[in-house]
Amino acid sequence: MPLTSKELIKKLKKHGFEIVSQNGSHVKLYNKKTNKTLIVPYHSKDLKKGLEHAILKQAGLEE
Repeated sequence: MPLTSKELIKKLKKHGFEIVSQNGSHVKLYNKKTNKTLIVPYHSKDLKKGLEHAILKQAGLEE
């Protein structure tokens, strides 16, 4: 089942990411330990499966 943007951001926060900024409908997150920056679209609908997988892969959290 696809995650919403809010659920994905919550999951990323549990793994050490912090919100750095928000520009319009996109949230920028940063992890100090891994030195990775991610951009997550913040919309009211579910994320597409491929986009969700790509963001988790960039974060190093592939399931």
